[in-house]
Amino acid sequence: MSGESILITGGAGFIGSHLANALAADGARVRILDVLTEQVHGAAAGFPEHLHEEVETVSGDIRDPQAVARALRGITHVYHFAAAVGVGQSMYEIEHYVDVNTRGTAVLLQALLQNPVQRLVVASSMSIYGEGLYRQGSQLREPPLRSRDQLSRGEWDLRDADGVYEPIATPETKHAAPASVYALSKLDQEQLCILFGSAYNIPTVALRFFNVYGPLQSLGNPYTGVLAIFASRCLNGNPPLIFEDGMQRRDFVSVHDIVRACRLALTTPNSGEVFNIGSGHARSILEIANAVIDVLGVRVEPIITGKYRSGDIRHCFADIDKARDLLGYRPATPFESGLAELAEWLAGTQAQDNFLHATAELDRRGLTL
Repeated sequence: MSGESILITGGAGFIGSHLANALAADGARVRILDVLTEQVHGAAAGFPEHLHEEVETVSGDIRDPQAVARALRGITHVYHFAAAVGVGQSMYEIEHYVDVNTRGTAVLLQALLQNPVQRLVVASSMSIYGEGLYRQGSQLREPPLRSRDQLSRGEWDLRDADGVYEPIATPETKHAAPASVYALSKLDQEQLCILFGSAYNIPTVALRFFNVYGPLQSLGNPYTGVLAIFASRCLNGNPPLIFEDGMQRRDFVSVHDIVRACRLALTTPNSGEVFNIGSGHARSILEIANAVIDVLGVRVEPIITGKYRSGDIRHCFADIDKARDLLGYRPATPFESGLAELAEWLAGTQAQDNFLHATAELDRRGLTL
């Protein structure tokens, strides 16, 4: 790693800072570009103290061509992580999400025309799939979103006249069907980068992250991962609030495994590919809530609200065979040990519970049922 000069856009964030530290510890020259958004980093935002001392920091917006050009000087490899994150919020801050995620990516790619690099890795998202893949008998199904009429009756599962669909692991071959503005903008980021890399002969890889958790995740951001939201609620003596019936299933992957995949993507010969990066295991949201309660030792019980948010899907969890075969990716952090590590970190932190405020914003706009 010592001969590489690496830029991580959005590098002060949860995943970016973990990756920056790992790369710097191995001797790479690492620079991060970040705008230090208040929603993620707090009101008195500065670059995180936990960053490795050798990591160079550049304060700037991914939409600012001058800031991006400044950050790219002398860079040989780029990780593009900069993005506005949040499914629910994206449904009412439409212009902001498209501007940051889609236009911001275009600004970066425009700058790369003048500052070509040896490799580009872009962070994509499992949200681009919409619903995951299902099976009914011997037939595979890629169902559309559930209708508001179905959801208003509390009929959560996907089904037709022949019965309920069985959720199965979702491979990269499943067609994209974004169910939110955020998801659509992440698909834009992914496809823009792949297209650009092909046109200009820059090896490019897109990593579709599933539900990432671990230490250093923002606990005051109500649009972050559900596991961190549940932890914030519990640490403030409040019960986790669960939409639908809690049986919806997701794939939760440790940030350490995400970093491992990112490092593999820097050297893989498989250019132009997209890879699912998850744990390969499905867990229900209710199971996750109870696991957080248990590991934190708090005396609360999860509440099943029976409500639904626009843009939510029922089931989606990762088929990681392609990443295993072509990228050499093998998740190494069992959920139980990852959760124990998170609990140890949480013991020394303060968490601000902003979940009810975020939910009220959705309610006010008619985005919950």
